[in-house]
Amino acid sequence: MTLEVVRSTLAWCSLINIILLAWWAVFFFFAHDWTYRMHSKWFHIPVEKFDAIHYAGIAFFKMAILLFNLVPYLSLRIVG
Repeated sequence: MTLEVVRSTLAWCSLINIILLAWWAVFFFFAHDWTYRMHSKWFHIPVEKFDAIHYAGIAFFKMAILLFNLVPYLSLRIVG
């Protein structure tokens, strides 16, 4: 496997994950009440805890994208 293949794979993974992150954030912000009603049928949690869980999930996913996709991609772009 060449560096170009690895760079290309990391670039595509970054793009796909950023799109998923944006979709999650936009959906959560604009369809918050609907999402809460749907999830509250399965899990009985207050709105504040629901918001905290999603906020933490979005933050964790963003950090994972940076750590596992963008940083390796950028370092390979600089080195190679």
